Amino acid sequence: MKQEVKKSHGLCFLWLVVVVFVLDLASKFFILANFELYDSLQLLPIFSITYVRNYGAAFGLFLGQRWMLAIVAIVISLVVMRILYKSPKKDYLNNACFSLILGGALGNLFDRLYHGFVIDFFDFHIGDWHYPVFNVADSAICIGVILLILGSIGSPKRKDKVTS
Repeated sequence: MKQEVKKSHGLCFLWLVVVVFVLDLASKFFILANFELYDSLQLLPIFSITYVRNYGAAFGLFLGQRWMLAIVAIVISLVVMRILYKSPKKDYLNNACFSLILGGALGNLFDRLYHGFVIDFFDFHIGDWHYPVFNVADSAICIGVILLILGSIGSPKRKDKVTS
């Protein structure tokens, strides 16, 4: 009797998706439990915890487009799940990057569906200038994308053959 060989794939990195999702939700529920809207706690001269609500996407784009943004997040999440499924288990960097992106996307999707807005609270500032306030999910997405880009620059997947 022939045994079927189970294909190993990047879905084994779903643990990282869960870690990002749980950290994101825990941090947001901490903010909700301890801060009123726009309350701010300065921790460093350039960094505060400031509770704000984002009704749009990154940097406040697409304000008021809750359902469109939710649908986009669902589609992106499904695409990333497919990428993880197709990816070999040993492609550690890409699997970790896509898992960070997926965990962040699901964290913000939860906010959008549950609250109707995304809870942001990391506030970097110098004087009166403030970088757009963000959260754990946004950080995971950005880290995942940056590492994907750096990984693709640093290690090409194929080498062109020279023909004579």
